[in-house]
Amino acid sequence: MEVDIFKEIIVPVIGGLGIFMLGLEFMANGIQALSVTKMREWLAKTAGTPAKGVLAGTLITGVIQSSTAMTVMTVGLVNAGVIALRPAISVIMGANIGTTLGNGLIALPLGPLGLLFGGIFGLVYCFGKGDRVRNIALACLGFALIFYGLNLMTSGLKPLKDMPEIMAVISGLDASTFAGVVSCALIAALITAMIHSSSATIGIVMGLGASGVLPWETAIAFAIGADLGTTITSWMASLNLTRNAKRAAYAHIAFNFIGVAVVLLLFFPALELLKYAMTFFGGDPGVPVMVDGKQTFPLVPLAVGLFSIAFNIFNVIILYPFIGTFERVLSRIGHTDADDIEDFSIPRYLDRKLIDDFVAAVPAVEQETRRQVQAAAMFLDIARDKPGMPKDPGEHYAATDLLGRDIRTYSAALFREDMPRDHLDLVASLIEEVDFTGSLSETLHQIARRVKREEFGEASRGFITEALDRLDQSLTPLLFPADMPEARMPAGHSRVEPIEKLRWRILERDRHVPAGEKGALLALLGSIERAEVIITRIADERASVDRAGILARARRGESRAPQSERRTDDHGELVPAL
Repeated sequence: MEVDIFKEIIVPVIGGLGIFMLGLEFMANGIQALSVTKMREWLAKTAGTPAKGVLAGTLITGVIQSSTAMTVMTVGLVNAGVIALRPAISVIMGANIGTTLGNGLIALPLGPLGLLFGGIFGLVYCFGKGDRVRNIALACLGFALIFYGLNLMTSGLKPLKDMPEIMAVISGLDASTFAGVVSCALIAALITAMIHSSSATIGIVMGLGASGVLPWETAIAFAIGADLGTTITSWMASLNLTRNAKRAAYAHIAFNFIGVAVVLLLFFPALELLKYAMTFFGGDPGVPVMVDGKQTFPLVPLAVGLFSIAFNIFNVIILYPFIGTFERVLSRIGHTDADDIEDFSIPRYLDRKLIDDFVAAVPAVEQETRRQVQAAAMFLDIARDKPGMPKDPGEHYAATDLLGRDIRTYSAALFREDMPRDHLDLVASLIEEVDFTGSLSETLHQIARRVKREEFGEASRGFITEALDRLDQSLTPLLFPADMPEARMPAGHSRVEPIEKLRWRILERDRHVPAGEKGALLALLGSIERAEVIITRIADERASVDRAGILARARRGESRAPQSERRTDDHGELVPAL
């Protein structure tokens, strides 16, 4: 009987693959919409040690069912400075285990029911009210479509057994020799790299194995290669990120390559062990079962899923003791002098253990905020092309922005329902200062970017130097309060002329400054004026609340509830607290 290639093979295989991958997408989107933010926060809090990292990576990936998404999330958290490289490596290890749990579920013989449940949950999604109900329905719809798509692929691949030309090609993919195993693994890695989904590759392999097109041993070899191909996505996600984020992606690549290499060496003993384990799950996966007069191999998907789980757990067990070695080696990759520049995206003083200790937490916030001002002041040295400064103003601004967010979040966590009014006022003042400091950082970033972007002559450079020195002097009181006598400005810079005089010098006296440069200089002066206004506002905010007095009373167990410590003049402007 002649096979209708288009109707019996192309349509169900391509349609089934599309439905399968759409199911993966729906399931991931539904689950992530329900809880990905909480999971990201939980990951940031729990992944402090390698053991906790493995557990967190396994649990979260087991829920969202995407090791790629989990790895990309981890790379992003490393890039943001939320977690360090060492726990990130362990999270990635756990992610490999978590995604195999889904492979085990895919292996369940639920294909015929996939369309039924897909229809039910599709109706719930269309007519359900509320985002939560719709997201749950979307996740369940995706789960059902995975099985239906796999069932379609399996039915479409069965006719290939009756096509000598196809079987002649596939027969070359023989896992009876070590070279054949390696070839199968590399082909699977290439397929996974192209479709960016190891689960999809595993699904295709399960379909080929269940239809009898691939021997079960060859299907196992393909499953090994899927872990290699999935590393390409994390590598691509890290291309434009920090070096530490790149190192986290390299950890994912190294972990999978080493694990695959070890398992390839142990492939044939592992097959014998799997064959023995399958006696507890239904018998030999190579024994066919007749369905509608055709041979099928329903235990092959189960064998592939079981092997995938055991394979990844084994990799974690053998490589977990070497997490420290991974970190040391990866830390040297791409190391330059720029790595020695302080990373301002990572808080230095915000200790979560101090959140419940108001007296200790407030000084920590103040120290971190002064550090944020210090990071902002570095834009002036970036504009001067001072050695040892960050090369990219945009990257440094992103770091200061992340620091500001962390300080604001930490400060907000100090609020308590029964907090005295003066304590509430102090915390509010801290948050407002952080907001003003963020605005200062943004303005100084604009100044540095403008200086580096525009072409200026020697005369204009002189004006720029004066303007930057002016800002230096304005920043000194913020960086070094009265109890910190260090001076940022060198001797001889204690006075600067009013900015209006500098403006008129640019306009009238120095006529040899080109008109185009005058326009750029005037725009620069406008940014400097805004920066000075913000600097004054930060100083006023610090003085508007008697922070030292409030902390002193808090240490003694006292508080002043009747009146706020914040004082204003007749015009509503803040004035120093008495």
